[in-house]
Amino acid sequence: MMRRRVGCDRGSVAAELALALPAVVLTLLLGAGALGAASRQVSLQDAAADAARLLGRGEGADAASGVVAAAVPGAGLSSRSEGDLVCVTASVDIAIGGLLTLPMRASSCALSGGL
Repeated sequence: MMRRRVGCDRGSVAAELALALPAVVLTLLLGAGALGAASRQVSLQDAAADAARLLGRGEGADAASGVVAAAVPGAGLSSRSEGDLVCVTASVDIAIGGLLTLPMRASSCALSGGL
């Protein structure tokens, strides 16, 4: 009959924690980064809508670009006319946790000549 020594598992919890801690930290960082990216996507969509309305009212492209740049630093802007509509696409590359870089785009259209 084998006898089990008391205390032979001593330190195993610390070793398991040391192995699991990096995965937990990475998961938390990626989760926080994803929430930040979602927030920037909403800001990008709002900025694209504002820029489309500005261009639809006849404001200059500089004003539309300024609105997008103020809302989301580093974002670019492109616009096009489609019949009675002015459509704007705003885009930016988002870094998540320093590990991933994702391109984000938001488009919006407004009636041309509208007040």
